[in-house]
Amino acid sequence: MRLFIALDIDNSIAQKLDDYVRTLAPRFPGVRFVRSGNYHVTLKFLGEVREVDAARAALREVRESAVELHVGGVGFFPNARAPRVFWAGIEAPDLPSLASQIEERMAVLGYPRERDFHPHLTLARNGSGRPRPVRGERSSEAFAQLATYVASSPKPEFGTMTGCEFFLYESKLLAGGAEYRKIERYSLGG
Repeated sequence: MRLFIALDIDNSIAQKLDDYVRTLAPRFPGVRFVRSGNYHVTLKFLGEVREVDAARAALREVRESAVELHVGGVGFFPNARAPRVFWAGIEAPDLPSLASQIEERMAVLGYPRERDFHPHLTLARNGSGRPRPVRGERSSEAFAQLATYVASSPKPEFGTMTGCEFFLYESKLLAGGAEYRKIERYSLGG
């Protein structure tokens, strides 16, 4: 199973993200926007997992308070000159602590550590969607046009929420985009 750990986004914020993407999609038909309902803040990508029960048990040990999140602004990974991922920004002072605790629990199980935690909501992907291109992959003209448009547009605001839970997700890669299924829910206290 291909798994990741993520925090869901409140419906009101998801609706504002959908509205924003709906204004962009007709202008940039060559951009592959994330499907509505697939917005989440990835806390840790695990990849292919054979021993799901060990990961589930380790995540049950996470003890962290609920986290306040503000979603606003947009940008690109690795940058606007070579855009690969279009994202909405997240300001959440306590979120790195949650991600770090999850990182530690998963490292004990042998999952590789991430270099840095950059909370964001992916709105669109270019090519493979990886921050760095795979061999032979180039940035699309549509993505470059999107970057130019966004640079000259007002900073969008999507809202504030309290994250009270996170989830272990299964990700299935399909021709029409990724499909996600929640495997287990974990509460955040406070």
